[in-house]
Amino acid sequence: MTSRERQPMGDIANDLAAVLALRTMADTLEDAGVERAMRAGWSWSEVAEALGVTRQAVHKKHSARLIAADIDLRRRHA
Repeated sequence: MTSRERQPMGDIANDLAAVLALRTMADTLEDAGVERAMRAGWSWSEVAEALGVTRQAVHKKHSARLIAADIDLRRRHA
């Protein structure tokens, strides 16, 4: 395809909509998984390792939501 040949806008829009849907689904799965892990007593470090991110990153992203959900974040092991 040359730069002058363009895909139909509907195809591109559908591709981008699929990316958005997958990103939303991944975020929803991550939120549920982190909440489940923290309710089970996992530490921030364990959750971070499982997600492949830093402890600080997972704490920053999820702590406010977990506190609002009334999850006790004080007693953690490891």
